[in-house]
Amino acid sequence: MGYVVLHIEKAAGTDAAMSGHVERRITPANVITTLTYLNQELIEFPKDVTNRTEAIQHRLDNAGLERKIGKNQVRALRVMLSGSPEDMKRIRQAGQLDAWAKDSCGWLQKTFGKENVVSAVLHLDEKTPHIHATVVPITRGERRKAKLEREKNAQSGKRTYRTKKDRPRLCADDVMARDKLKAYQTTYAEAMAKYGLQRGIDGSEAKHISTQQYYREVFVRKNEMAEQIEAMIGQKETLTVDIAALQAQQRAAQTDCNAIDEQRRKKKEELAKAETELAQTRREIKTDKLKGVAVNATTKAVERIGALFHDPKPARYEKQIADLQGVIADKDKCIGQLQQEIKTMQAGHDKEVANLKQEAQQVIKALMRVDELCPYVKGLLKWENYCKDVGLDKERTKALFTMQPYRYTGELHSIRYNHTFRANDVILQFKPDKDGPSGFQFTINGKDCDEWFRQQRKEFYERIGIDIEQTEQRRGMKM
Repeated sequence: MGYVVLHIEKAAGTDAAMSGHVERRITPANVITTLTYLNQELIEFPKDVTNRTEAIQHRLDNAGLERKIGKNQVRALRVMLSGSPEDMKRIRQAGQLDAWAKDSCGWLQKTFGKENVVSAVLHLDEKTPHIHATVVPITRGERRKAKLEREKNAQSGKRTYRTKKDRPRLCADDVMARDKLKAYQTTYAEAMAKYGLQRGIDGSEAKHISTQQYYREVFVRKNEMAEQIEAMIGQKETLTVDIAALQAQQRAAQTDCNAIDEQRRKKKEELAKAETELAQTRREIKTDKLKGVAVNATTKAVERIGALFHDPKPARYEKQIADLQGVIADKDKCIGQLQQEIKTMQAGHDKEVANLKQEAQQVIKALMRVDELCPYVKGLLKWENYCKDVGLDKERTKALFTMQPYRYTGELHSIRYNHTFRANDVILQFKPDKDGPSGFQFTINGKDCDEWFRQQRKEFYERIGIDIEQTEQRRGMKM
């Protein structure tokens, strides 16, 4: 079970600022403006009274007060009635919201007096339905403080003045005495028990946040989030600079690597050239044609070979080549490891793709089997998104797909007219229709849904004094 929400606080003056919030002359950020038309005034104003502020003053003027109202005296009490968000949603979906509002107003009038409850507005354009009520704290009988003082004097033997006659008094302190506030919570919970709501924990330290405090906190959180976003943008810019620097380092390293590769290639060419000259000299010595000049050839070869191997440059080149070969070996090793990882990942990917293809084929076969055995299912599935747009949840859509009539009370949204209409105890049903979309027709009270929405729209405009058909004909439109 959820909890009842009952909050009472004193208002300043005739509380004109709060009247702007209650009557939606001021629209807070959390209000869904397209649903404001659903709000209901639960208390009928007296003749010639048009708003909450005037209703407060009217009650004060006609209460028969004998004492002048003080400048800072509390003239009205704000009362907010609701329940846990989940439970209020449940009550609304069950079509019990009107009964809940009626019982809540009944409790207010029984507790504070019917004449003292001058306003009660049901707000349905916010996330959780709730009632803003206004109570003028007029009481009768002896003041609570005077009664306590008289009892104290009686015990001490002091003189006690005569109790004044029973007359109406404006006294918020008597209405909001601590013991009475606790009693209000208890009696309201008892009245709401049939809706699955219970009293909150007695003595809990949880406190209600006023509307002004709530908007202040929202403003503070908004500024904090803006600062966090700016900080994140700064971090992003810093990271962008760091990434650019790393990319520049990567390009420089690649350039160095290319230069090393080119240097390695040149050294290999020089070494190959020296080896070619040595091989050529050996062939010349072994050739019969050069036997006569073998000594000279040998001498020249020895000189060239000696020059080649005694020159410090080839030795230096050999060392550089060895170093480069070590670097190349490391790179080849890394490349081999990466190729092995790629091969492993590719194998896993191929296996996963094969499994997904197999599952997809099984699903396709199952759907083909369903379509073969139940050909109407394919047509109904095309209505699923329409049901969601209209405002029906998954469970209600499931019930409708049985092709049986479904009794519904709640709200239905027209996509065509972009308007939400109230549906009280209507019959929803899908009926076969070979000319309809996907072979079915969605009916409300036996009528096609478009016809029902058109009728509801016409009745809505008639209630506010507009002939919508005549208006649209003037515009050259067709309903």
